[in-house]
Amino acid sequence: MTQEHGPHDLRIVLADDAPLIRRGIALLLEGSGAEVAGEADDAEGLLRLVERRRPDIAVVDIRMPPTFTDEGVVAARNIRERHPATSVVLLSQHMDVATAAAVLAEPSGGVAYLLKERVSDIGVLIDAMHRVRRGEVVLDPTLVAALMRPSDDSPIERLTPREREVLASMAEGRSNAGIARELFISERTVESISASVFQKLGLEPSSDQNRRVRAVLAYLDR
Repeated sequence: MTQEHGPHDLRIVLADDAPLIRRGIALLLEGSGAEVAGEADDAEGLLRLVERRRPDIAVVDIRMPPTFTDEGVVAARNIRERHPATSVVLLSQHMDVATAAAVLAEPSGGVAYLLKERVSDIGVLIDAMHRVRRGEVVLDPTLVAALMRPSDDSPIERLTPREREVLASMAEGRSNAGIARELFISERTVESISASVFQKLGLEPSSDQNRRVRAVLAYLDR
């Protein structure tokens, strides 16, 4: 996977209550040349760290003390509201549609939701970081694939293979230009296929990619 920049231009803070996981991610990032500006083991510590360090990226475990439910998601929302220059990469061990919907509902973008198994591929993590720095929303492809898996009564059954590819890329948070690059087709073709997808799914197309993806995920979740 190609990247427009190397990791050396990223200033990162980490939050995970598991010290071994947190340190492991830090070592991977530092080994790639990124600057790890601080580590925290809970959401409150993370918010203090962001306030002091003003990082480019906060890498955050979704489930942290005290309740181990959605502390990371709440912290991500607070960070984006208080420090819009800091983007957030949320990590989780499990696929969670509700979390994906919360991530995609972030109006300003700049948020990613990846499974922790992705972290072992540092290139995937760095690529997600640069995408959220550009204001994109990045959703783990494994989650998108699970959502896109058609059942007997699924409206996805009505889509052609190419339409499913475009919808999957759309659900990952890519713009029309990003989809075109990913699938090696023109933007005009993406627009045409997208219009067909929305028509078949009974959804109105929108120029706002976050709203478009939220609508698709909400429909699939039903």
